[in-house]
Amino acid sequence: MSTPRIGVYPGTFDPITMGHMDIIARATRILDRLVVAVAENPSKEPLFGVADRVAMIDAELSGLRAAGHDVTVCAFDNLLIHFTQDIGANIIVRGLRAVSDFEYEFQMASMNSRLDPDIETLFLTASERQQFIAAGLVKEIARLGGDVTGFVSAPVAARLAARYAGKAGAKRGAKSRPRLRKV
Repeated sequence: MSTPRIGVYPGTFDPITMGHMDIIARATRILDRLVVAVAENPSKEPLFGVADRVAMIDAELSGLRAAGHDVTVCAFDNLLIHFTQDIGANIIVRGLRAVSDFEYEFQMASMNSRLDPDIETLFLTASERQQFIAAGLVKEIARLGGDVTGFVSAPVAARLAARYAGKAGAKRGAKSRPRLRKV
């Protein structure tokens, strides 16, 4: 009997984007089980607390579960390699959007390999339609009152809009919007 392929897809997921979901969906086709691991990471000053991020991801995963994929979500606050060992996973999944991501990810994979050579890192490149999506840019667009529905699901877009409701609404008022003047 072969060893089950159990993967961990770690990240802050603040918020979960269509790019993240693309990587998750593709990883579930390769792995027997996938755990989406939400890093608490207070140093990044996330917009959403870890419980909110876990809840958003859990809702997003319902379609994959309904299709028969074994995918779960949980939070973690320790070293990734320790978390991976603790849950019995043997693969760390990382998404790459651009060549610039590779250098950092390669360093992380090398360090993780030194810490536990039995855990592999699987790099998945973002699909062409999702390569440009970054959670930080999505938050900036939402903060400034822009439409983020092309980058996140409707429920996540609603959560972003609710979070920025008082802040973005004031900035988008008709009188505060700059107008071009003919000179």
